[in-house]
Amino acid sequence: MSELPAVSNTPFSWTDLDRRTVDTVRVLAADAVQKVGNGHPGTAMSLAPVATLLFQRHLRHDPTDAQWVGRDRFVLSPGHSSLTLYIQLYLSGYGLELSDLQAFRTWGSLTPGHPEHGHTVGVETTTGPLGQGLSNAVGMAMAARYERGLFDPEAAPGSSPFDHTIYAIASDGDLEEGVTSEASSIAGTQKLGNLVVIYDDNHISIEGDTKVAFTEDVLKRYEAYGWHTQSVEWTKSETDVEGYVEDVEALHKAILAAEAETGRPSIIRLRTIIGWPAPHLQNTEKAHGSALGADEVAATKVILGFDPEKTFEITDEVLGHAREVIARSAAVRAEWSKGYDEWRAANPQRAADFDRIQKRELPTGWDEKLPVFPAGKDVATRKASEAAIQAIAEQLPEFWGGSADLAGSNNTTIKGGLSFLPYDEEGGEFGGSSPYGRILHFGIREHAMGSILNGIVLHGNTRPFGGTFLVFSDYMRPAVRLASLIHVPVTYVWTHDSIGLGEDGPTHQPVEHYAALRAIPGFNFVRPGDANETVAAWQATLEQDGPVGLALTRQNLPVFDRDALGAAVSAAEGVKRGGYVLAEATGGAPKVILIGTGSEVQLAVAARERLEADGVPTRVVSMPCVEWFDAQDAGYRESVLPAAVKARVAVEVGVAQPWYRFVGDAGRIVSLEHFGASADYKKLYTEFGVTAEAVEAAARESLNAVEA
Repeated sequence: MSELPAVSNTPFSWTDLDRRTVDTVRVLAADAVQKVGNGHPGTAMSLAPVATLLFQRHLRHDPTDAQWVGRDRFVLSPGHSSLTLYIQLYLSGYGLELSDLQAFRTWGSLTPGHPEHGHTVGVETTTGPLGQGLSNAVGMAMAARYERGLFDPEAAPGSSPFDHTIYAIASDGDLEEGVTSEASSIAGTQKLGNLVVIYDDNHISIEGDTKVAFTEDVLKRYEAYGWHTQSVEWTKSETDVEGYVEDVEALHKAILAAEAETGRPSIIRLRTIIGWPAPHLQNTEKAHGSALGADEVAATKVILGFDPEKTFEITDEVLGHAREVIARSAAVRAEWSKGYDEWRAANPQRAADFDRIQKRELPTGWDEKLPVFPAGKDVATRKASEAAIQAIAEQLPEFWGGSADLAGSNNTTIKGGLSFLPYDEEGGEFGGSSPYGRILHFGIREHAMGSILNGIVLHGNTRPFGGTFLVFSDYMRPAVRLASLIHVPVTYVWTHDSIGLGEDGPTHQPVEHYAALRAIPGFNFVRPGDANETVAAWQATLEQDGPVGLALTRQNLPVFDRDALGAAVSAAEGVKRGGYVLAEATGGAPKVILIGTGSEVQLAVAARERLEADGVPTRVVSMPCVEWFDAQDAGYRESVLPAAVKARVAVEVGVAQPWYRFVGDAGRIVSLEHFGASADYKKLYTEFGVTAEAVEAAARESLNAVEA
C-alpha cells in the first residue's frame, strides 16, 4: 500500500484570491456578530487565515461526507470563536448557507453561540468551556492510535487507511485552564505524533492584556511535556505590533514540520492580533467579546476593500474558489479508497469487525459469558465490576479503559491486556505495554481523564471507560456535564461510593454526590445493590447510548436470593428498567414500600423481614438508576410504585434531596445530611443511623402518617 497523499504536500501558493477569501471570512464574522448584537468577532477575524489555510491546504476531509472514515479531525477549542468554524464549513460546502451565518446565535439556527456536536454537520465536538476541546483532541489522537491497532496494526507508518491527524486550534484561555495541562502532559507521555495544535497567542482576554495573569513561556512548558514546539511571529516583537504581517507561508511550513514530526505531539505558537484589521478595536479586549459597532465594521470593510454599505458580502468568485476544496478532497478520498479497499480484501475478519463497531453494534451472544454470582455470597460491587470487565473485554475488542492511578482500587485493569503506551515492553507491573494496548493509565488527572474519554468516544469506533473514587467525580464534573450534553456513551467506574469506604474519612466519603450527579440532564447514575445488579448495570450500559456513572462499593455486600425474595424480574431486566420489585410483599398487597439503592438495598431487605414478621406486607424496590426508571412508561412505573401505597421509605447514605418526589408527603427518608468520619464502615452506619432498624422505624412512622 502506497503512502497516503496529503493536501499539504502540494506546492504552496497563496494567491490574491486566497487573500480575498480570508478577508471575506473577516467581514462575514464581523457582520454576523453585528447582526445579532453579541458574540466574539475578534478571534474569528484574526484566525481567518489560519482556518482557511487548514481547511484549504492541510485537512484531509470531505465536505460531502462529514463522517468519512479517513478524515482528519479538526477541533476548535476556543468555542466562543465558533464563527471560525462555521464560516469554513459554509465556504467548504458542508451544507451551511449564508442564511445560517445571518442567523448566528438565534433560536433554532444551525450556528449557535458555541459549536455543538450533533447539531451542526462538520462539528466534531462541543466546545465552549475552555480547555475541553484541546483535551478532547488528545483523546481523539489516542483513539486514532488504538483504532489503527484494532484494524491495521502491521501497516507501515503513514500507509494505513486508519492513519490520520488531529488538528486543534487553542487559545490563551485554553492553555490557562488546568485541564489542558493535565491532558497535554498525557499527550507528551503518549508521544502522540498524530496531534497538531496551533496556539493562537493574541495576548487578549476579557479582562484585557493577559500579562495580568498569564506570563509563562508556554512553549518551554510544552517542551517539558515532551512536545515538538515551534513559533511563528506575525508581529515585529512581543511588544511592537506595528507592521503586522500575516505570513501564511511561514505558518504553512510550520504545519508541514508538525505533520512530519510523528514521534511527538506538536504545538505551534502563532502570535496574532485579535480583531485585525479593525482600525480602533484591534488588539483590545473590546474586540474579544462584543460586537464591533456599525462604524468600526464599516471602517474595517473600507480597509479590506469591501463596500461598507453591504452586509454578508461574498462574491461568486470567492465562494467558487473556496468550494474547489470539494474536488481536491474527492481526489484525495479516491486515492485513500484504493488503500481502504485493499485493506478490506486482505483483512475480511477485521473488516467485518470494523463494520460492526462503526455501527455501534454488539456481537451476537456477547453477554453469554457475563458472570453470575451465587446467592449467599458477599461480594463488593467493585469486584463484581472487575469480573464483568474481564468478560466484556473478551468479547469486545473495542472495549478499553483504565483509571486515574487507581486501577488496584477501582479494579479496572483488563487482565491479560497490555498497557497503552508508546513503546513495546514485556513484563512490568501491568504485564507489558504496546502502542496499541487497551489498558489506559491517566495518572492522577481526573479532569483530563473525563475530557479525554469524551474525545475517544467522539473519534468513534471504540468504547472506553475510566475509573476513580466517586468523591473525585467533582474533579471531572465539567467533562461529565459535556458528555451528557453531547450524549456520548462514556462509562465512569466510580468506586468507594459512600461512607462505606470507612477509615479514609470525610474527605473521601461521598455524601452530596449522588444528588449532584443525578441533577445533570441526560446523565445516568447507577448504584447497583449487589454483584448481579452490577453485572446487569454493565450490560445495560453497553446496550444503550449516553454517559453512565457506575457507583460501586469498597465493602462487601450480600448477593440476594431473588427467587426467595420473589423478585418480579431478573437482575438484568430490573436494572435496565432502573427500578424493580426485588422483594414482594407476602400475605396481601403491600402496605409499605421500601426503596433502596446500592449498599442500602440490604437494609431495606432486612427491614422488610422485621415488618413482615409483624404482619406488615412490605415490598422492597431496588432502584439502581433513577434516570432509567423515569424513562419507563407510566404503566410500568405504577406497577413498581403503585400510587395507592402512600407509606414509603427511601434509604440511601447520601443527602435526601432526590427522593422526596418518590416518597410523597407521608413518606420518610433515611439519609445522611452531613459529612462522614474516619472509622470502620459498620461503626459509621450505626453511629449515623443508617441501619435496618432505622428503616423499619421510618416505615412505621410513614404508616402512622398515612393512617392519621
